[in-house]
Amino acid sequence: MRLVADDLTLSRGERRLIEGLSLAVEASEALVLTGPNGVGKTTLLRALAGFIVPEAGAIRLEGGPDNGAAVGELAHYVGHANGVKPGLTVSENARFWARFLGGDVRAVEDVLEIIHLADIAEVPAAYLSAGQKRRLGLARLLLAHRPLWLLDEPTAALDVASQALLAGFMQRHLDAGGMLVAATHGPLGLAGARILELAAPAPGEVAAP
Repeated sequence: MRLVADDLTLSRGERRLIEGLSLAVEASEALVLTGPNGVGKTTLLRALAGFIVPEAGAIRLEGGPDNGAAVGELAHYVGHANGVKPGLTVSENARFWARFLGGDVRAVEDVLEIIHLADIAEVPAAYLSAGQKRRLGLARLLLAHRPLWLLDEPTAALDVASQALLAGFMQRHLDAGGMLVAATHGPLGLAGARILELAAPAPGEVAAP
């Protein structure tokens, strides 16, 4: 399976961010998006996930048993927001995501052990630190299988130990044939990842009417 984007044009409001971009991500490959704030890293990830319709170009998955399926159906997207409900406990949040994503609710206990949140499983998420909330948000990667991971600043709020834990998750996903596209301002700990540096658009460049 491979992710392919052909000749994409993307804008935010009236400001064009990306024009004529093509890329491909193969099985077991990671593509890391870099560049200054505001160049379109998040916009590109959201387009790959199917949340934004490109002004031009196409995005598709090729090969695999689900050939022709929408990219978003086969992807995990973790953005800046963690998707954590503060009124639910850690365990309840994880169970919600397992059910929503079609995963196995019975795996929740093991996943919470893996991400070092099992000892606070019954604590409301409102009382978690920023790093704990981020780990809980990332737990969905392990609660249901998706071949493509789309991650926006996945290490945000994580301490050094948690960053290493995440790097291990990502590497195992790649070793199993998964694909990964991540936007970041810092290292992700993935050896061999390809880098795509997005450049700032020309000042005043606007989208065509």
